Amino acid sequence: MFAIVAWVPAINAHAACDLAAPTAIASGPGCTNTWLDYNLRLNDVLTIGTHNSYKQRIPAEEFAAHHTRDAAGADSLDYGHRPLAEQLDRGMRQIELDVWDDPAGGRWLHPPGALRRGYAQPPWSTAEARQMGAPGFKVMHLADIDFRSSCVSFVACLTMIRDWSSAHPRHTPIMILINAKDGRLGPGSPSALKFDGAAFDRLDAEVRRVFAPAQLIVPDDVQGAYPTLRDAVRANQWPTLEHARGRVFFALDETAEKVAAYRGTRRSLEGRAMFVNTDEQSPAAAYITLNDPIADAARIASAVDAGLIVRTRADADTREARANEPTRRDAALRSGAQYVSTDYFEPDPRFGAYAVRFDDGAIAHCNPRRAASQCAGAPIE
Repeated sequence: MFAIVAWVPAINAHAACDLAAPTAIASGPGCTNTWLDYNLRLNDVLTIGTHNSYKQRIPAEEFAAHHTRDAAGADSLDYGHRPLAEQLDRGMRQIELDVWDDPAGGRWLHPPGALRRGYAQPPWSTAEARQMGAPGFKVMHLADIDFRSSCVSFVACLTMIRDWSSAHPRHTPIMILINAKDGRLGPGSPSALKFDGAAFDRLDAEVRRVFAPAQLIVPDDVQGAYPTLRDAVRANQWPTLEHARGRVFFALDETAEKVAAYRGTRRSLEGRAMFVNTDEQSPAAAYITLNDPIADAARIASAVDAGLIVRTRADADTREARANEPTRRDAALRSGAQYVSTDYFEPDPRFGAYAVRFDDGAIAHCNPRRAASQCAGAPIE
């Protein structure tokens, strides 16, 4: 656990720069980056990430069969992403993983697929089949028809992120968004296991198996000596960029029922590896998912002003890309939400020019609601 005092800007750390200056530009020639790192905190960023980051496209024959049954549903699934390390190389700083519980191993080894008749040859590579057969959480969108992933086990996905992070120690903090999947599946598929406190204990254990404490930002690090996590966040106790660079943090983006199972009897999130999506008044409030930057605009602004980290979405279900419609994207980037998620960090040539990137090619900027006036347009990464 990091001591709170370590996250207070060290004003004397760089004598050549005036780190107490009111803005980056006033801190002195050549001091912008140093000023940003020592004066801004994790919730002062704006960066972009991907939705269902692991997802691979459904093969053409299977997609056509699913489209015949459910055209709108199929169209909403018609996207895929590069491997995680390539996304990070291209500036994505939020990764989303959907996890399915498989404590005995092999539960999802034989999916029915969109054709609903299984596969004469396994749909996995030899290495993937080995991972699918082993105990541990698996990463897929829909375990029956949309199961292809660039990393099929949770540990494999996290290892890719960890290795990339270790090789790029000054990156903007990466948020890893977790959906704990136990929804209804179609014919021919095993039922999903319900997430309870024990399952979440095992999920946290897999996180800590891959990431060392010094690579993580966890709720206890932010809460410190404050009575609750919400109190700490309202007191602006997120780490400075200087102490957050090169690290990752996790957010459980789930229903109130699952969040309650994850918290158990804790007052906030003591001992847990992940922040949680919860309402702004909860003692565990530090992060919130507000996916509609237009309808949720006022709530996003209020949450950001209260110190919370917010994730919103620039697009959904391929709609904006198909129409080349930027309204939602532009609202998301203006909203104050720190992490803006997209399925199109680069255009899909089938649809047109729609993409979600910063015009200047930067990876991260100062948050337009919290820090724009201090940064004078300088990028964070």
